[in-house]
Amino acid sequence: MYYQIFVQSFYDSNGDGIGDLNGVRAKLDYLVNLGIEGIWLMPINPSPSYHKYDVTDYYTIHPDYGSSEDLRSLINEAHHHGLKVIIDLVISHCSASHPWFLEACKNPKSQYRNYFVWATDNEIEKMGTRTKDVAEDSDNVEQWNEIPGQDEKYYSYFSNEMPDLNYDSQELRQEVYKIGRYWLKEHGVDGFRLDAAKHIYPDNRIEDSQQFWIEFRKEMEQVKKEVFLIGEVWDNAEVVAPFLRGLKANFNFDLSNAITYALQNEYEHSLVQKYLKIVNYYKSITSDFIDGTFIKNHDQNRILSVLKNNTHKAKLAASLLFTLPGTPFIYYGEEIGMKGLKPDEFIREPFVWSESDAGRTSWMEAKYNRKDQIQPVEQQINDPKSFYNHYKTLIQLRKNNPLLSKGDIESLIVENTAVCAFKRYDERSKIEVYHNLSGKPFKLSKGERRILFESKLPRLIDDTIVMPGYSTLILE
Repeated sequence: MYYQIFVQSFYDSNGDGIGDLNGVRAKLDYLVNLGIEGIWLMPINPSPSYHKYDVTDYYTIHPDYGSSEDLRSLINEAHHHGLKVIIDLVISHCSASHPWFLEACKNPKSQYRNYFVWATDNEIEKMGTRTKDVAEDSDNVEQWNEIPGQDEKYYSYFSNEMPDLNYDSQELRQEVYKIGRYWLKEHGVDGFRLDAAKHIYPDNRIEDSQQFWIEFRKEMEQVKKEVFLIGEVWDNAEVVAPFLRGLKANFNFDLSNAITYALQNEYEHSLVQKYLKIVNYYKSITSDFIDGTFIKNHDQNRILSVLKNNTHKAKLAASLLFTLPGTPFIYYGEEIGMKGLKPDEFIREPFVWSESDAGRTSWMEAKYNRKDQIQPVEQQINDPKSFYNHYKTLIQLRKNNPLLSKGDIESLIVENTAVCAFKRYDERSKIEVYHNLSGKPFKLSKGERRILFESKLPRLIDDTIVMPGYSTLILE
């Protein structure tokens, strides 16, 4: 159970309006009480951008966030609390302001020139292969970018401010392995979330990208045998699965989409069968993997906004996440019902802690999560019907019932397309899970089973259970 933190927006410990590492450390008790077992820190390296996905120095901390010592203190205390810590490692590209790139542009004979991908117009025309599926991310159009006075252009997948790194360069590879070893050894991080893991090479060389991660994993395991590597391979199962030979875990974007679709349409749409198809394909490639499940992340519109502010459906999203298999990741603020629609800044707004604004960051003006729009967490903690307590209850339920975290899954057939029903089981026991995705009541026979959990109090009429709309019921 991991919690994704955009440090910039989480908690401001020194009053400068920007979240920081000491702010994360100050809120470890909050995360532990929620039931979190690990945290993922979005990029913490120096960068010219607020999001920090264009790194200018891979060995230091952004000064707005604190110091290396602050990170060590955070990690030590997190470990004391029983929490793992992984950090974003952005190595498919760097910033156009990185010293490597500045030197490579200034001097074509620099040792850093080969850290990047260069080509003349004639070479680019002959290649004809660095193409991109625009449907994947319509905001990004890959490009070859000019350097004034030079014949060669440099390649960037995301933007001209983020030049791609060249993994055909052994010198660059060794530098990247050195960076990974540094954070594992000198700071004690437990692993990495690997940004844009699919794009180490262009799509026509996807096997080379997969092979790179096998090599990267071997290098990191020499430092920390149990290093946790989770990749962002934003694609379908057939593309994701081969990456699992190197990356121990990948995010399940297909499942995120399936959960969203089911809730939007109040239609279970073979959700469990789709999930099984995904993981069974993974298993056909490797048995050694972790399925990173999630509802939404920092690149997607927040679930409550996607569901048109229907709080019942948004809570059901959490119920689905925590009753399905996998290792769940929670995007900060989901547990208090934060809202947000793109552009990206507005899906990464400041966390709402209290009425007094203590610790609330002010680096941007919130559009969707002002105090008059969302109940602060300090109030939600004392409200049994709040988002916070719904999340906390489901997380504790999952932690206290191994079937929910480790059991197998099988669909249950019910004659209602608005009900997602499945069995979680092992060789000794089983439970049945029912999610009513619609606002209409659903009836089922109780029989000899007892109610293990209900999100809304059902009615019992003789042997019939009447599930309220938008509710979850677990029987054993």
